[in-house]
Amino acid sequence: MSIYNSLTTQRILSIDALRGITILVMIFVNELAGVEGVPLWMKHMPADADAMTFVDVVFPSFLFIVGMSIPFAINNRIVKGDGLFQLQWHILFRAIGLLVLGVFMVNAETGYNEAAMGMSISTWSLLFYVCVILVWNVYTFDNKTFKYILRGIGVVGLVVLAFIFRGGEDGTETLQPQWWGILGLIGWAYLIASMLYQLVKGNLIGLIICFVACIVFFIVGKMPSLQEIDVLAWMKGQTGHAIHTLLVLGGIILSLLFFDHAKPKSILRRSVEAFLFAAIMIVIGFFLRPYYQISKIWATPTWALYSAAICTLIFIFLYWLIDIKKVSGWTGFFRPAATNPLLTYIIPFILMHLMSILHLHWPSELHRAPVGIVWSIVFAVMVMMIATGLNKLKVRLQL
Repeated sequence: MSIYNSLTTQRILSIDALRGITILVMIFVNELAGVEGVPLWMKHMPADADAMTFVDVVFPSFLFIVGMSIPFAINNRIVKGDGLFQLQWHILFRAIGLLVLGVFMVNAETGYNEAAMGMSISTWSLLFYVCVILVWNVYTFDNKTFKYILRGIGVVGLVVLAFIFRGGEDGTETLQPQWWGILGLIGWAYLIASMLYQLVKGNLIGLIICFVACIVFFIVGKMPSLQEIDVLAWMKGQTGHAIHTLLVLGGIILSLLFFDHAKPKSILRRSVEAFLFAAIMIVIGFFLRPYYQISKIWATPTWALYSAAICTLIFIFLYWLIDIKKVSGWTGFFRPAATNPLLTYIIPFILMHLMSILHLHWPSELHRAPVGIVWSIVFAVMVMMIATGLNKLKVRLQL
């Protein structure tokens, strides 16, 4: 099986920096969501606001970075000797992992019945995160048998926790996807985009066609007249996945514009092409906006196109600063989170449930602005430092 593009096998610092910054901001805004009295521009916009803030760009940024990594990841698997079946299994395993994590985390938020479960939701959640670490930790010791035993314990633990879970007022509901959760949505978008990338064999024109097809899918799915046709009615419920896939495809396209060296291009030309890509997305979003307003909640194409354009412009700057000007010392702070995003993402949830079990609470002043805003920054930095410490203890999660 041959590789699709001529990409470098080295890590791109600017991609890692963008991923690390996104994770830091994500932790910050998640903590900030529980703070009273913060300015409107520091909150998610309501579904019908036809507006967006930097908070509404965090989730699409993560999807965009997932896309930027896909060409490198697939090439690396092929170089290591993966055949077609092995590659598909690896992609499917990662996607299923994200879906499973998403479903578990969503059910731990609402709809649970602690009395029927026989334990608090915080205890159940902490056991879940222990199993996650057992299953997806990158073990560095050589004893393969012990690795399989630990992973096996984690898998069995997840199955047991799934059976233990009960929801609903009468406690008869089982673990189910109320919605897929952030990780689950990323999993679906990653799976679909990876399949499309292989389908067009990494061809840039083919990927652009797929990118446009996602917008067309959304438009068709929202047409009331077509929703009455049985063959097309299913599209209405899948428009969100199409837009999330668009964001991942946008990241793939940007990576190929910058790092595919099959055709020699100057750095200036690559930057100009990326800038034009951002400009085109903004223009398309502008013309679509009268029909599909900006909305993260409704996952509209205008929101996605503007978000992808913002990510592209930020990356152009980071690439110039880090990879061209070599101003990269500051990126070390983000490296543990950038190379271990899953662990960094779940740390705040682990802390929350651990504090609940210990009957500990943050002071109420930390939940009111302006102190709460400062605290949210401190908390985000603290989580990054915990991730660094866990990395040193050989705790690294990899899907």
